[in-house]
Amino acid sequence: MNDWQPAASREALRQRARMLAGIRAFFAQANVLEVTTPMLSQAATTDVQIDSFTVTSGAQPRYLHTSPEFPMKRLLAAGSGDIYQICQVFRVDEAGRLHNPEFSLLEWYRVGWDTGQLIEEVVSLIQTAADALGRRAPIHVRRMSYAQAFHEALALDAHAATVQQLCAAGEHFGLGVVGRLDRDGWLDVLFSECVAAGFPVDSLTVIDAYPASQAALARIRPGTPPVAERFEVFVGPVELANGFHELADAHEQAARFTRDNRRRGELGRAQMPADERLLAALAAGFPDCAGVALGLDRLLMWLGGWERIDQVLAFPWARA
Repeated sequence: MNDWQPAASREALRQRARMLAGIRAFFAQANVLEVTTPMLSQAATTDVQIDSFTVTSGAQPRYLHTSPEFPMKRLLAAGSGDIYQICQVFRVDEAGRLHNPEFSLLEWYRVGWDTGQLIEEVVSLIQTAADALGRRAPIHVRRMSYAQAFHEALALDAHAATVQQLCAAGEHFGLGVVGRLDRDGWLDVLFSECVAAGFPVDSLTVIDAYPASQAALARIRPGTPPVAERFEVFVGPVELANGFHELADAHEQAARFTRDNRRRGELGRAQMPADERLLAALAAGFPDCAGVALGLDRLLMWLGGWERIDQVLAFPWARA
């Protein structure tokens, strides 16, 4: 058996080390505090598209975190100020060329910032990581709203198009979607298969102002139409980062947990225990802030020219 050996080359391991050192130096210079929070929690993600690993210990199960977001927000509510964390996170059934069920995530929060400021810092951090690997040329960045990107690719208004119009667009592009999708389902499929598929692979594409129905943990900005204060960063069609002007309303957060679990039940997925400690932290007083999560394995793949996530992991899922 040779699968005891690492999947990543020594060069890939060196690149990872240089990238992490550059990231830590970036945050040290910016006076952002590095923190560590538990990987195991009594609560789990209620996100409809993500499942948590369950660890049975005694009478009460624990869940491996899919993101350090909730405990980091508890630190913010306790007055930590600006913080970041580099950690391993876990998501069930995520395996493939771009996915591993265990992967490296960088997450950070800036108090008093909005998404515009944080987007600029995300780009600056990625440039710093590139410099650490010897890529000195400035990274090109395109920025547009969700509606602009959708209209450019499909000539549709993402905020007003009906399910029938979205379905017709899917049929026109031959997506062959099986089963019935609701409006957000169609938006997700069309965005990933038709919109993001056209993003350039040699630059970053930043998409912001998502539909309010796709706010996740972001605030809703009133207007016509209202939009989520959320952004994502892509390289080609691959998502690198997902950020929010963070929701601070405990009641709204509880309602979103409930809606998520109701939808999970409708889809035949297990309903998950919501994080009551996060709700208590929000109710105690949460600072105005923006936060973002960035996938470090995918970032290293792009910067180092690697084709598969296995090439940048010492021991991917099959060898773990």
